[in-house]
Amino acid sequence: MNATLLAGRARAGNFRPPANGELELLLAEIRACRRCVERPAGAPLPHEPRPVLQASASARLAIFSQAPGTRVHLSGRPFTDASGERLRDWLGVGPDIFYDATRIAVIPMGFCFPGQDDKGGDLPPRSECAPLWRARLTALLPRIETMVLVGAYAQKWHLGERAKATLSETVRTWRDVAPRFYPIPHPSWRNNAWLKRHPFFERELLPDLKRRVALLTSRPPR
Repeated sequence: MNATLLAGRARAGNFRPPANGELELLLAEIRACRRCVERPAGAPLPHEPRPVLQASASARLAIFSQAPGTRVHLSGRPFTDASGERLRDWLGVGPDIFYDATRIAVIPMGFCFPGQDDKGGDLPPRSECAPLWRARLTALLPRIETMVLVGAYAQKWHLGERAKATLSETVRTWRDVAPRFYPIPHPSWRNNAWLKRHPFFERELLPDLKRRVALLTSRPPR
């Protein structure tokens, strides 16, 4: 049964979400994963795996992002860097709400820091991760009502044919998929020029996103 159907039944009041214990078992399995070093699809992960994510069966908002960076790899918590500060500003929440897994799930496309290329940029998310874990994990998050899709990898995976040819076009047509999805660029400083070229993002998308986030995180989990 897919996550969308589960969410619909939960909102209708005729479905009891899976026990959080089942989710906790899966999270423990993910955090112990060594697939990308023991059975990699290509070159193995260049360091010890450290999957980083947070989730709870009661969360109503999900952040589907790309992959941890160096600082997040060291901290073991999602978005503990400058990008995280900007993301929280975009969402209109502080660390207390952002790191409350009962309210917000943070699930990157690749759970481990993938390493860096020759120019010092982060490599793409590992290809092993999403096919192995994503469907199982999202099926145990039946109350998710809105998914913030950070970057092209998450957008292509979750939007499928609704994703446009470029990230810019996908974000520009955000109203076509909101409020179920909000496609956004990565909050890295590397995208400052993109933000200047696309003023609609801060002028139109972010206010709508903040209202949605406030709605989904203001009420205590049931």
